[in-house]
Amino acid sequence: MTDAPRTGAGQPVPSAPTLRLVPARRGLHARATARLTDLGFAAGWGAVRLLPEPVARGAFDAAGREAARRGGRGVRQLRANLRVVTGGRLPDAELDALTARAVRSYARYWQEAFRLPRLGTARILAGTVVPGIEHLDRARAAGRGVVLALPHSGNWDAAGVWFVDWLGGPFLTVAERLRPESLYRRFLDYRESLGMRVVPLTGGPRSSSAVLREWLDGGGSACLLVDRDLGADGVPVEFFGRPATMPGGPALLAAQTGASLHPVVCRFTDRGWRLDVGAEVPVDGPGRLRERVTAGMQGVADFFTDVIAQRPEDWHVPGRVWADVPPDPARGPAPSGPSNRTGSERP
Repeated sequence: MTDAPRTGAGQPVPSAPTLRLVPARRGLHARATARLTDLGFAAGWGAVRLLPEPVARGAFDAAGREAARRGGRGVRQLRANLRVVTGGRLPDAELDALTARAVRSYARYWQEAFRLPRLGTARILAGTVVPGIEHLDRARAAGRGVVLALPHSGNWDAAGVWFVDWLGGPFLTVAERLRPESLYRRFLDYRESLGMRVVPLTGGPRSSSAVLREWLDGGGSACLLVDRDLGADGVPVEFFGRPATMPGGPALLAAQTGASLHPVVCRFTDRGWRLDVGAEVPVDGPGRLRERVTAGMQGVADFFTDVIAQRPEDWHVPGRVWADVPPDPARGPAPSGPSNRTGSERP
C-alpha cells in the first residue's frame, strides 16, 4: 500500500521539457545508482527470505541500531517528528532512545516485507489482533465498500494481507512510480502477490482517482496511506496540535461513492501485529463537498493522533510532516537506546 492520490480527478500536468547543461557522467551515475538500488531490493527479496528467521531478525535489528547511531538526515527528521508527537516533553536522552526504537521498528518492517510471502497468510492471521473490527463488519453487513486511511505505522503490508482475507478478495491501492521502472515492477509484483490490486499514482493510462472511484462504485474497497505533507495539494488538518496537510482522496472517494471511511493504525506486538480500526468518519450531510472532505480528513488525523501517541516508536516517517518542523541539526552519533527487549526483536 502506498500514498493516497490527490483530490483532483485528473493527473498532474507534466511540465515542459527543459535543457539541463550537466555532464553526461551525472546521468550515467544516476542510472547506475538506480540499478544498484534495484539489485539491492532484488537481493533482499531473494536472499533475506532464505535466511533463518532469527538470523534475518537479528541482522535487520543490528542495521536499525547502526542507522540510529549514525544519525543521518532521515533519522534526524524522524527525531524531530517524534518530538512533536511526544509534545516536546522528553529529555534529549529519552528522545534519542525513542528515535532508536523507531528506527529499529522501521527495520523490522523491512525485514518482514522481504519475508512476508514466506511468513504466509495463516501466520499473519493468527498473529493479528484487530480492535474495532466491528466497525468494518457493520459496513460490510450494509453492503458498502470500505476506504481505509492509514499512516506509515507498523507493518501496513501485513495489514493488507489481513484485509484481503477479511474481504475474501483483493482491495485497490495506489503505488508511486519508482525509478528505475524495474524497481517499481518489483514492488508492484510483491504487493500483488499478497492479494492486492495496485494502480500507479501517476503515469497510468487513466488517473488513479478515476480508477478508484470506479472500483468503489462497484462495491470494492481501498487502502490508502495518507500521513504525508502534500503542501498545496493536500487539505489542511491539525495533526498533533500543529497545522499539517493530508491528501483528501480517502474522504473525497467515500463522499462520492458512499463507501465507509475508516482510519486504521497498524502497530507491532511482541509476536505479531495490531490493527486499531476507528469508527466510520462521516463525510455526508449538509455543507459543501470541500468542507465535508476537510472535516473527514480531520477526523482521520484525530484518530491517528490518539493511537500513534500510545506507541510512537512504530510510526515510521523519516520525512517532513509539518512545514515548520525541519530535521534536527547534525550532531555526534546518537546512542542506540537501552538494550531491553522491544517489539522489534520478536515478530
